[in-house]
Amino acid sequence: QLQLVESGGGLVQPGGSLRLSCVSLRLTLDPYAVEWFRQTPGKEREGVSCISSGGGDTKYTDSVKGRFNISRDENTVYLQMDSLRPEDTGVYYCAADDILFGRSCPPASQFHDWGQGTQVTVSA
Repeated sequence: QLQLVESGGGLVQPGGSLRLSCVSLRLTLDPYAVEWFRQTPGKEREGVSCISSGGGDTKYTDSVKGRFNISRDENTVYLQMDSLRPEDTGVYYCAADDILFGRSCPPASQFHDWGQGTQVTVSA
């Protein structure tokens, strides 16, 4: 079982940037696909971006394409968020599992290991 910790959230003005990190405390993340999800008030949990084992395949939900970038090294997966908008506000979670990506990011139900979340608030 992976133990994941998210960090990097905070309060930022519209148009600003944040860089989120998802760190594995027990095992290397190298064998695992990782996906960032966000939970916005009153809405269902949404998949934001996913990255394959090794980092060769990345996907993004339409609303963040061109603004967010996902990347990884051995023990950390990053989500660089630029041009932030108020609708990006939410609690961001990372999840990992040894699964393969198809044409879209895996649903949340396919992940077994989750972090505790980090709050992102985009507001003036």
